[in-house]
Amino acid sequence: MDVQFAKIEGKSVSYWVTVGLLAAATVAGLVATLVMNKHGLYLSGMTNRVPWGLQISMAIFYIGLSAGSLVVSGLYGVFGKMEYKPFARIAAYLAMLFLIAGLLSIFTDQGRIDRVFTKPFTYVNPTSMFSINPALYSGHIMICVLYLWALFKEKGTLTKITSLVVVLWAIGTHTGTGAIFAFVPRELYNSALLPPSFVAAAMSSGAALMILVIVSLFRATQRHLDDELIIWMGRRLLSIFIVVTFYVLLIENAHRAYLAYSHEAGLFFLFGGVHSLMFWVGLITIGCVIPAVLLFVKKTGTSVRWTVFASVLVVVGVLFERFLIVIPGLIHPPELFPGWEVTDAVLWEGVASYSISPLEVLQTLGVIGVIGFAFVVGLKVMPLAPTEARALPAK
Repeated sequence: MDVQFAKIEGKSVSYWVTVGLLAAATVAGLVATLVMNKHGLYLSGMTNRVPWGLQISMAIFYIGLSAGSLVVSGLYGVFGKMEYKPFARIAAYLAMLFLIAGLLSIFTDQGRIDRVFTKPFTYVNPTSMFSINPALYSGHIMICVLYLWALFKEKGTLTKITSLVVVLWAIGTHTGTGAIFAFVPRELYNSALLPPSFVAAAMSSGAALMILVIVSLFRATQRHLDDELIIWMGRRLLSIFIVVTFYVLLIENAHRAYLAYSHEAGLFFLFGGVHSLMFWVGLITIGCVIPAVLLFVKKTGTSVRWTVFASVLVVVGVLFERFLIVIPGLIHPPELFPGWEVTDAVLWEGVASYSISPLEVLQTLGVIGVIGFAFVVGLKVMPLAPTEARALPAK
């Protein structure tokens, strides 16, 4: 299958307006980070009890999108589905950008930014997931660069090898990211099912976002895109990821609520406040049930418009899921003395609170601005996008 790739012209007013808006978002995020770095993290919604906030939630969201993007690229590189070759370069490039976005979010979350460039690489502790993950992230980016180079140069054998390696490495990277929380002895973190749950949600959100990017890009550039390619990705790929995500979430929360030591924390997560509403409405209903129904029902599942709508819901749902991984486990009071009852204390822990500050929102917009700017400029300077994408005739 001969696929032609070409740079976009990037001469329209809409293109330069997009570039300008992304650049403005980048500047706003930079200013917010500098202000917070100068005056302190107290300007954020974080506290001693809640040391992770929006930026860490967004970091694991971006890292998950990276893995899901590689699944779409792997349809060609690993499984040899030639009709998906037109999307391989875009998917690999986005996977690299999303991982960089995750690292930028972690970077902007630091109170001492100068330590980011030294501590993870000079102090290595093989028993700490915080020490292991920087190596996974760095390796992931380097493999993505090699994979993208192989795609550009049409290196058939190298493409297959690097595609398989980068997909497996991505699974390992996202398992490691999930393990940062799963290996912590707190009731709402400590779960062997959290890493696979993280990977499943990553596949769902990444595949959904790739559908949105592909459809938007082809329509914006007025290049031909066969509907069958998007419909197959929705009904045969995204729908399965949604079901797997829903199943793992069901088992994980049922297990947590069933066990005696985590029963109270499990009920707090499911029915204990605003985060519970995010879980039932944002994640389960909007992120899983509705898009699954839309994709499995033939009338809506065979429509590109409904597939795009379902993809939007999945991305929103997984964004809620990432927030729910981080925040409820921190605001819930930790059991400091397992098996013992605290009858009196100078300071009672209680349920903490967290609210997103305007500066955190600007930092998030800044990270989106950086990767968005890199993506649209990359389309202009590199032959990432195909001139057309057609489904192969049925055999």
